[in-house]
Amino acid sequence: MNIKITGKELKATDSIKEYVEKKMERLEKYFGGDIEVTATIKTEGNEQVAELHVTTTGETFRAVTAHKDLYASIDKDIDILEGQIRKMKTKKDKQNMTESIRLKEAINAGEAKNEIENEIIKTIYYNIKPMAPEDAKLELEGRAKNNFLTFINIETGKVNVIYRLKDSKNFGLVEPEA
Repeated sequence: MNIKITGKELKATDSIKEYVEKKMERLEKYFGGDIEVTATIKTEGNEQVAELHVTTTGETFRAVTAHKDLYASIDKDIDILEGQIRKMKTKKDKQNMTESIRLKEAINAGEAKNEIENEIIKTIYYNIKPMAPEDAKLELEGRAKNNFLTFINIETGKVNVIYRLKDSKNFGLVEPEA
């Protein structure tokens, strides 16, 4: 937190500086230590005016109050600034929540539109080689990404499919009956 105190027609004493720093700790909880504060104190007639500017990442807050007691004026400014900050935070939270809800709805609507049923959506072409079931098993073991292999069984002359079982250790063989 960076605090700059300026006095116009009024001297910014150490006690005033300490008081402003102490009161600014109330606002620190909203932003951490990443805020810049400019305080201007002055006298107008028989009243003491405190003007506080708080600047943080992209946001600026301002409060000006006049009171016979400078400390009371600073207290009012802190209350005003805290209200402004809370209002802004609540507004941003609501906006973020609404945007996230809209985003989820848009994604769900998009999924509903793009959902295809009862259609062939992918075709893979590959060569079928004649081989023995044991050779097909060895070849499938060498292909870690594939879960099945289609081949022509050299013993029967028919198309067979060898596939990995869910345990990833054993294999299954599909043979036509006729």
